[in-house]
Amino acid sequence: MQKLSGLLAIAAISLALGACGDKKSTEAAAPAPAPTPAAAPAPAPAAAPAPVAENTVGKSVFGKTCALCHAAGVAGAPKPGDKADWGPRIAQGKDTLYKHAIEGFTGAKGMMPARGGGSTLTDDEVKAAVDYMADQSI
Repeated sequence: MQKLSGLLAIAAISLALGACGDKKSTEAAAPAPAPTPAAAPAPAPAAAPAPVAENTVGKSVFGKTCALCHAAGVAGAPKPGDKADWGPRIAQGKDTLYKHAIEGFTGAKGMMPARGGGSTLTDDEVKAAVDYMADQSI
């Protein structure tokens, strides 16, 4: 009888422990809420125009060398911003402007000393100064 009651005790414990585990609900689970539609992605903002880099080299060379003549129009030097005076010069092309500024030039309207009189200026510095003045005049 002890054997039978021991077996019954083990069976009862096993049954009780089994009942403590995960229970599956017999109730119908509430339906999951319908997924909300994803919002359409916002349109990408219009690309802002790229900022124009300031020609700091040209501005500096102009201020230290070129302005001596070009600011006042000495010897026929076209003033930056004077579209009427710069227009025909710009129409010749940048290569011609660079050549006249680097090598010097004498024309009907005046003369341009080589490198604007700044003999230590590099070709790139002279070109930057030409670009600086021409950009203000278009």
